[in-house]
Amino acid sequence: MSLQETTIKIKQMIDDLHEQFIKAEDPADTKSLEFFHKVKSETAPMFELTSQWLEEAEEFVKSRSVSVHPNQVKSTHENIEMLILHSYYHDVERKRFKELHQSSHYVLDMVLNDLEK
Repeated sequence: MSLQETTIKIKQMIDDLHEQFIKAEDPADTKSLEFFHKVKSETAPMFELTSQWLEEAEEFVKSRSVSVHPNQVKSTHENIEMLILHSYYHDVERKRFKELHQSSHYVLDMVLNDLEK
């Protein structure tokens, strides 16, 4: 999968997570083993995709003169991982979740724009 395809998939994924965060009610028992296994199985592919994006994006920004800096890529990766977890555990305010979501989209869009150059 190319960096462009991975970036587009990540954008869709974080939009889905945002929708999940907004619509979902708090989970019944976040400390239950059953809930933990559910979250672990559902998020594993997301974390894998995010790690793949990090590797591809870091390589891309190192090898070219682009508007995205390596620190932005690393921070965006961390923000996306937080979005994944917060969308299940709801342990952050809506405002903070929205900020993480918008910040991630901003950098992902910058990567896509740089890819088109």
